[in-house]
Amino acid sequence: MPQHPALVPDRAAVITGGASGIGLAAAERFAKLGMKICLADIDAEALDAAAETIRRSGGEVIAVPTDVSDAEQVRRLKDKAIEAFGDIAVVMNNAAREGGGGLFADPQRWRDTLATNLWGVINGVQVFGPALIQQGKPAAIINTGSKQGITCPPGDTAYNVTKAGVKVVTEALAHELRNVEGCQVTAHLLIPGFTFTGFTRAKGVTEKPAGAWSAEQVVDFMLDSMANGDFYILCPDNDVSREMDNKRIRWAAEDIIQNRPPLSRWHPDYKEAFERFDP
Repeated sequence: MPQHPALVPDRAAVITGGASGIGLAAAERFAKLGMKICLADIDAEALDAAAETIRRSGGEVIAVPTDVSDAEQVRRLKDKAIEAFGDIAVVMNNAAREGGGGLFADPQRWRDTLATNLWGVINGVQVFGPALIQQGKPAAIINTGSKQGITCPPGDTAYNVTKAGVKVVTEALAHELRNVEGCQVTAHLLIPGFTFTGFTRAKGVTEKPAGAWSAEQVVDFMLDSMANGDFYILCPDNDVSREMDNKRIRWAAEDIIQNRPPLSRWHPDYKEAFERFDP
């Protein structure tokens, strides 16, 4: 099937958080398209294992241990990728850490979550964006967001804040790119649904829940959406349809328009109204 014009053999994809989950699934899919892979992750041991998996499948790959919260390490990652492969077709800013930061939670947990999930994406955009533009070739920047950054369910505020920030950064990136004359770089916001990844396993779930998609399903959906030119890559899962996502997102936006209490979807006075809501 047709692909995004950047996804062609012998060009390179740089993927942060590439040692497992969606990042590794994306690397494997890109490698099957004949692309060269630069994997980055903070976990050096897992990173080496992931790179070996791609090599065994015949892919060309380098592994660069990287803490994306450190801009200097991200610059080093860019230099290593260009040194190895010449140019870069795809940058996937996918690295993230699990949240667990309620509003009054440990401030250091907040700082760590913001540093990786939000500053990691900002660093990736600022370091790689100008380089991709200057290449004068088709390219793509994919930032991994979350539905939690749109509807902001209560409980994990730190994570919600970071993913809301990723949405804003990626929207601004798309605007900047389309206003650069002759620019062939596109931006995409990947918004996974319930996905069975390392985060899921960290919570003690060892087998894929029936409601979850696999990381491979998310990446296949992402590739189809990129081929269609989509910016918002809003993934369903086996429990939540696109129609339900639309309902939740519209309700959240209308809290402002209707002057309802914030997060009214979880407010007992609005429970029945949300259930009746038909966007």
